[in-house]
Amino acid sequence: MGSHTFTVNGEKVTVDVEDDVRVLWVLRDLLGVTGPKYGCGINVCKACTSHINGKAFNPCSVPVGALSESDEITTIEGLATGDELHPMQQAWIDKDVAQCGYCQPGQIMAAIDLVKRCSAEGRSIDDEALDGIRNICRCGTYRRIREAIKAGADGM
Repeated sequence: MGSHTFTVNGEKVTVDVEDDVRVLWVLRDLLGVTGPKYGCGINVCKACTSHINGKAFNPCSVPVGALSESDEITTIEGLATGDELHPMQQAWIDKDVAQCGYCQPGQIMAAIDLVKRCSAEGRSIDDEALDGIRNICRCGTYRRIREAIKAGADGM
């Protein structure tokens, strides 16, 4: 059993767990962070999408042993500032995106990453950029997801 220290949503944490345990299980089962959802466990559905050091990653596919003490994980729970939602979260509400809601935390985290990457590259959030998001929504609200991403991008 190993001891692993890293930051989750601004708080330094230490867990004692085997190196090969996936970060998703550490977040959900040991730390009680339930925003990242378990969908497939093999990095396909992307329901667990979160950020590591400001970039999207899928914690179901990363062993906790791969993390270092300087790594910072942000989940959907870490986006809001006080009572104010992140602009992408607000766009999701304004565009009435969610149906069952299961995939939405991962969708939002992927959307924020996309907007940041496009901004850094000087690209706009167009259909080509939106096609790069591979998160699965079983309810099929893709049209509203795309609208919300564009609206959220305007607020970022």
